[in-house]
Amino acid sequence: MSKVKYYYDSENLAYRKIKPKKGRKLGYFALFLLASALFGFLCFVVLMNSTFFETPKDKIMAREIDNMKLNYAILNKRIQDIDEVVTNLEDRDNNLYRTFFNASPINDDVRKGGFINENRYRELAGFNNSELVINTTKRVDVITKQLAVQSKSLDQILSLAKAKDKLLSAIPAIQPVKNEDLKRVASGFGYRSDPFTKARKMHEGMDFTAKTGTPIYATGDGVVKNADNSASGFGNHIVIEHGFGYETLFGHLSKYNVRPGQRVKRGDIIGYVGSTGRSEAPHLHYEVHKDGKVVNPINFYYGNISAAEYISIAKIANQENQSLD
Repeated sequence: MSKVKYYYDSENLAYRKIKPKKGRKLGYFALFLLASALFGFLCFVVLMNSTFFETPKDKIMAREIDNMKLNYAILNKRIQDIDEVVTNLEDRDNNLYRTFFNASPINDDVRKGGFINENRYRELAGFNNSELVINTTKRVDVITKQLAVQSKSLDQILSLAKAKDKLLSAIPAIQPVKNEDLKRVASGFGYRSDPFTKARKMHEGMDFTAKTGTPIYATGDGVVKNADNSASGFGNHIVIEHGFGYETLFGHLSKYNVRPGQRVKRGDIIGYVGSTGRSEAPHLHYEVHKDGKVVNPINFYYGNISAAEYISIAKIANQENQSLD
């Protein structure tokens, strides 16, 4: 029940009822409707932005966001797995492959460097998830750089491996005359008595006594540099260039089985034992040169003799006797 309001009429000295105007009632009613509408709109906005009320569009967006989070987690795990594989490969490359081939290791500054410039990712900034996108892109870029460096390193290792294989084939690693064809090792490397002057002088090779016509074998892969009798004292002789600083000389041959410029393999027959030139008896004078200096051939016979045979030959070769040339 609404309250009745009165006013005092001073002329008639009495209280009279205040009768509200019809227009004011309508104004109050309109104001009530407007306030109700505003209140309802505010409630609608609050409900629309709350978790208690989701539209189909909101549900679709939420599902897409969940899928994106899942895909990002999977991508992040893949990046982590790839990073672990690359790191393991780099470790083997530095500590195994490059060590074996005497190559310097590649440090991390070279493998992972070059991403300090902040302007590199400027176009990815300014978005809601810019930090996430930039970090992921940076990780992918670092791994890409690591793979590029590793690829070049493996190319270098392959090149070194091929060179190593050629080096192993080029080293004069066998005896030039087979043990079964030998009479004896007449003289070794070092100071020996000259058979003609009897003076003590440096003997720069090893003398292997064998019958005239005994086969002589190339001790390593190479190219025949000389096959003639132009060198004083050696008579018919052969010089083979093996590469990597190695050369071998075979002197006093009876005849040749190769010609200058011919490529030979270790174990090929290149000539036959004789006694041409400054020689006292049929034998092969054999020298090994490394970087222009003569070295003791006995250090290279690991390719076709046993340890016991090596000890026996070394013992004989080290005796200071008379050489045969």
